[in-house]
Amino acid sequence: MTVYEFQAKTVDRNEVSLEEYKGKVLLIVNVASKCGFTPQYKELQEIYEAYKEKGLEILGFPCNQFMNQEPGTDQEIKSFCELNYGVTFPVFAKIDVNGSEADPLFEYLTENAPGLLGSKAVKWNFTKFLVDSNGKVVNRYAPSTKPKDIIKDIEKLL
Repeated sequence: MTVYEFQAKTVDRNEVSLEEYKGKVLLIVNVASKCGFTPQYKELQEIYEAYKEKGLEILGFPCNQFMNQEPGTDQEIKSFCELNYGVTFPVFAKIDVNGSEADPLFEYLTENAPGLLGSKAVKWNFTKFLVDSNGKVVNRYAPSTKPKDIIKDIEKLL
């Protein structure tokens, strides 16, 4: 199984197959607009601009499961990202990343890249998953890991 077998909803509520990203290195991040880690959007955008032409895609998935730090509508989230951080990488519709309503993509990601002590739950906003160009999960990074600290791992996969 690979990430290409999953679907995601755009902010406009259109279904997109992740197969569209086949052959690309993916950095999949659960994001939030009112979190202490929200400024990571800036570094994520810089990395996207630097590596997009080399085969990197960053996919943002807003989530409101952590202290209601993503309360806006999908359109408000998209506007916030564009206006405050110039985000041009895809930001999808809001999802759950944990629990009985967890998005199947995040169930797959957490199963294939458990966190500390084998925990499968996403602990907080801005947990990052690196996926190789074959759709396999390579690594999971804590919310506190700065996006720029992942560049070496991204470069190895490109």
